Amino acid sequence: MISPRIFPLLFVLLLGCPNQESYVPPDVLYLYKTYKVGKNPTSINSQDFNADGFADLITSNIRGNSLSILFGKGDGSFEDQVTFPACQEPRNLVIEDFNLDQHFDLAVACSGDNRVLIFLGEGNGVFTRGSRYTVQRTPVAIANGDYNEDQLSDLVVALRNDKLQVFLGLGNGRFRLGPLYEYGDTPTSIVTNDLNQDGHLDLAVTNGGPMSSAVSIWLGVGDGSFGSPTDYRTGKRPLTVSFADFNSDRILDLLVVNGQMNTITVFLGNGDGTFQEGQDAGGDAGPNHALAQDFDGDKVLDVAIVNIQSGSISLLFGKGDGTFRYPPRHYPTPHGPFALTSLTVAADRGEQPGIAVANNAASSVSIFLHHGLKTRVTTEPSSES
Repeated sequence: MISPRIFPLLFVLLLGCPNQESYVPPDVLYLYKTYKVGKNPTSINSQDFNADGFADLITSNIRGNSLSILFGKGDGSFEDQVTFPACQEPRNLVIEDFNLDQHFDLAVACSGDNRVLIFLGEGNGVFTRGSRYTVQRTPVAIANGDYNEDQLSDLVVALRNDKLQVFLGLGNGRFRLGPLYEYGDTPTSIVTNDLNQDGHLDLAVTNGGPMSSAVSIWLGVGDGSFGSPTDYRTGKRPLTVSFADFNSDRILDLLVVNGQMNTITVFLGNGDGTFQEGQDAGGDAGPNHALAQDFDGDKVLDVAIVNIQSGSISLLFGKGDGTFRYPPRHYPTPHGPFALTSLTVAADRGEQPGIAVANNAASSVSIFLHHGLKTRVTTEPSSES
């Protein structure tokens, strides 16, 4: 009889030690500072809201019913948060100029009161409440693009009750109702790009329900409508999807984060809106959001993953073919890292970007700077939480 202690060793031997490489992942990031934001942030984005040339950050705070802005100082540090009320349970947001005044505006998916809320930017970091639109149930994700090709930005909202709602922009910060689609199982995220190179914007939507576990590709027609979707099986409970070119063929690929089994899935694109079978990789426990970026400067995309259960960021370094080297590099974060965004602290400096992480349980944002980022060292008191 074989001792139970032998089984893990046999399992590794049978798999041929797939994760054992003579590879030491580079240490490219460091935790610089952590800042308080509103209660339980669920999304984070970077943009220059006050036109000073420095990147700012914005979070949607689902339990605080608010948005928080951190104004950047240009050296990797930020002013203390400016928080303003939004709606019930703001889950996600997109940034765009919706009224053509050359200032950034916001469209917020309000999952607690079944609405999409528009904030109009004044160009100085101040936002005023604009129009709001009722949707059928629980908006959880939102994307923007010119879907009917009238040179005005539109919106697509993913609803928890298996629906996609299109809003067509009027160019004045207002929208009219577009098509409503019912499909899938519990959509969790939505992104947009031209996937089949026909000049029309398409959609990728993750369906996280137990009956689906797939990413759906919706090819745009160019008039604000979309054709019938095609599904690609992912790992269990896909949470987010994003685009990247992992094999440098100038064709967009898909990056999907799976909430169960602790994996991400990469789908290499064929250039016609179809994708090859997914390839799985793993980082740490409880992946929730991911970002593709060249962290080690080898011209090959890598992936940063926030892991809500293990309280870490995992960096997976790409091989250039849609697979990754092992082991990853892990960085601890404050409690409940939930979402992340790329962070270039100042325009036109040629610096390696870092990342900013929204920590849901800690109600904070952590700034991880790249070791190649030449920050100006200051003697200001830290705003760390």
